[in-house]
Amino acid sequence: MSTEDKIRKQLADNPVLLYMKGTPDEPRCGFSRNAVEALKGLGANYAWVNVLEAPFIREKLPNVSNWPTYPQLFIQGELVGGSDVIVEMAEDGSLKPMLAAAGGA
Repeated sequence: MSTEDKIRKQLADNPVLLYMKGTPDEPRCGFSRNAVEALKGLGANYAWVNVLEAPFIREKLPNVSNWPTYPQLFIQGELVGGSDVIVEMAEDGSLKPMLAAAGGA
């Protein structure tokens, strides 16, 4: 299975998926920490992939998502955005209904 196929399978198998640096318990960059805190504040249930431990995914995902940085949040296989977008949407209330529709809230 190619790395791109693996990414597409992860997206298909997980309604809410965060590609991040580190883990939700130990984010390894401030942007990932901000994203995790925003999701935690919404009570979100989500899967995650630590791209620091998955270098092939870290390298290939930006080609799949057309988003160059991490973290990257996907809901129902669609890119929502990175840290700033996640935090903004959590604050303005637009992220919670998306999470709920995907079974992630």
